[in-house]
Amino acid sequence: MTDRKNIASGAKWEDIVGYSRAVRIGNIIEISGTVAVKNGKIVGPKDPYLQTKRIFQIIESNLKKAGATLKDVIRTRMYVTDISRWDEVGKAHYEVFKEIKPATSMIEVKSLIDQEFMVEVEVTAVVT
Repeated sequence: MTDRKNIASGAKWEDIVGYSRAVRIGNIIEISGTVAVKNGKIVGPKDPYLQTKRIFQIIESNLKKAGATLKDVIRTRMYVTDISRWDEVGKAHYEVFKEIKPATSMIEVKSLIDQEFMVEVEVTAVVT
């Protein structure tokens, strides 16, 4: 049986909802939907570029805890509340993944858990 490693961020929602920030089984890592928070405060309210930059910092940190790097990311899923601002989210994604080029999706959603969040991102990584 393959070992499972759950990685928590300490967010209160993890125990309320019953999830982990990241899960690694074997060489596969899944990072849960991540929003732009720092020290309990929303980063870049109403600024999708700044939010996406912060999200990728959080994701990179959790990948490291799981024994991976951004280079191991094979898929990103970006949920945005205003698709007309896709270029701002795309710019932040490009800055991180321009050489890696994972498969990706950008999907407009009605809202996220807080109205000031404009972006939420999930990633899948495979450590080779």
